[in-house]
Amino acid sequence: MNVIQKLFSKPKKAKIEFCQRNLEQFLQEENYAAYNEFLSRKNVAYKEFECQSRCKECRLSPYAIVNGDFVSAEDSDELLKKMADYID
Repeated sequence: MNVIQKLFSKPKKAKIEFCQRNLEQFLQEENYAAYNEFLSRKNVAYKEFECQSRCKECRLSPYAIVNGDFVSAEDSDELLKKMADYID
């Protein structure tokens, strides 16, 4: 890729998918503002599904699918940090 293309190429949007049930179970109210700020970024596109058929993982910890990759964490705060690190 030449220099001009690198300078003027659009950054790709990160595609993040959540399970609604997982969010309800693990997302804490004190993290709402941080998640809202993160998901409002221009380079982030997210979608919430009622169920993603990952019941075993869903019961154990918070998770998200980031650009097709499964990302899980101990708590919702750590998940947010992992998602941010993944797309930055």
